[in-house]
Amino acid sequence: MSDDRTPESAVENTPGQGRTPEAERIEPAAPEEFGLVQVWWGDGKGKTTASLGMGMRAVGHGYRVHMLQFMKGGASSVDAVRGEYNAIAALPGFSYENLGHYGWHGMADGSDEADHEAEAQAGLERAHDLLEAAGEADLDEPIDPDAEPEAGMHMLILDEVLYAADRGLLSEGEVHDLIDAKPTELELVLSGSHTEPSYLADRADLITNVRKVKHPIDDGQRARRGTEF
Repeated sequence: MSDDRTPESAVENTPGQGRTPEAERIEPAAPEEFGLVQVWWGDGKGKTTASLGMGMRAVGHGYRVHMLQFMKGGASSVDAVRGEYNAIAALPGFSYENLGHYGWHGMADGSDEADHEAEAQAGLERAHDLLEAAGEADLDEPIDPDAEPEAGMHMLILDEVLYAADRGLLSEGEVHDLIDAKPTELELVLSGSHTEPSYLADRADLITNVRKVKHPIDDGQRARRGTEF
């Protein structure tokens, strides 16, 4: 007769020793193992979503997170106010800014291509400012969750920066420069691009291909509130 009971030694090795975790009050803290470069690319839905999820997890531990969005436009079915912005505003220690403008580069959606280029360059300059601020902060210590990002952050998400590079609005070398400017203790997350950023193969510690198997947009489904925005 088999014994389905979990051995005591196995329980001891599980997170929380087999106890169901409970939510705790979020207190400012500093990560012990941050400092990697993450890359999220692919033709599937979920690159920004995954980045936001990591940001949420990090602030749940009391770490300071900032997201800078490049090129985050959208189609006419996307509202100006997005769910993730409302959620970020409600989380302690999570902030964002968007330097893209309405529409998508190269998509013939009526938006001005020159504006896309100018916004991408503005995003690049802002990213360097944020990296410099992080370098001047003591990332081994907690950061005030209500402080401006100029006070530093433990995780910096550069959303759609790889899309800007894929469209030729930023160069591969400029993306390399961002990584080179990263403080040792900062976790840097780069997302975007349907094309493999092979130029980052030797620069990133984590590379994930978010691959599309099926998407309702192929059948004419437009962006939906609560899933796409």
